Amino acid sequence: MNCKINGENVKVEPHISNVYELLAAYGMENKILVVEKNGTILEKEDHINENIQDGDTFEIVSFVGGG
Repeated sequence: MNCKINGENVKVEPHISNVYELLAAYGMENKILVVEKNGTILEKEDHINENIQDGDTFEIVSFVGGG
């Protein structure tokens, strides 16, 4: 399945079926993030129930502390 993540075309492995699994594949499942799927911001508690389909577009933004 093909998706676009942060502007890059990415081939998503077939065993990845939801947003939580997608984040886990990149080691980001426990980070503080904002995830937008097809223009809609997802609540963190919805990541596990939000299925991924071919052609979906994601914007994933993480927060970095500093000063």
